[in-house]
Amino acid sequence: MWPFSKKKQLELPDFWWDYEEHFKEKLPENIHENTFVVLDTETTGFSMTKDRMLCIGALKLVDNNIVVKDSFEVYIKQEHYNRDSAEIHGILKKSKKDSLTELDALKLFLKYAKNHILVGHHVIFDINMINAALKRNGLPKLKNKTLDTETLYIRTLLISTVVQRKERYTLDDLAKKFSISRKDRHTALGDAFITAIAFLRTIEKLKPQKIKDLLR
Repeated sequence: MWPFSKKKQLELPDFWWDYEEHFKEKLPENIHENTFVVLDTETTGFSMTKDRMLCIGALKLVDNNIVVKDSFEVYIKQEHYNRDSAEIHGILKKSKKDSLTELDALKLFLKYAKNHILVGHHVIFDINMINAALKRNGLPKLKNKTLDTETLYIRTLLISTVVQRKERYTLDDLAKKFSISRKDRHTALGDAFITAIAFLRTIEKLKPQKIKDLLR
């Protein structure tokens, strides 16, 4: 949490306290009893101070199943535009997609994420971008535990003495390894879907029984 004074904490909006309320409940110990929120953000760039999120996409995993009907996708009104990054994610400055203010997008995401474990590929980037947005809006950091699909995938390689390992693995690397379609690559929801499948394939190899086996 940012260093909030008691006075500042009292000024936090009700939706933040609704989010915090979920963390009074402990996560289930059994991995199959947990809900995972797999997320991805599309941004104008990589700077936590200058750049902004354009879209947040997320899916829920329940008992090894992707709950497609409970997907999450919000586009955020753009105050900052980067022509180079637009060539990758395809979100144009004058996009006709319905978009929300950054604060409204955050409000909806917190309601969706609750206290569930957040999963992403190089997830710390997405978490840092969301935290930067929270800070801009006078809110504390996310409280959720996180899992990174790259880190988990590398753990599967440690089991094998045959595979030659690389230092970094992109989402494309995992999509190729697990024969996952990249049709909607570089959209937030599309990348979240690829990440969700890669996560499921990875834990099939790791065979964790308890949630602590993944979070170590």
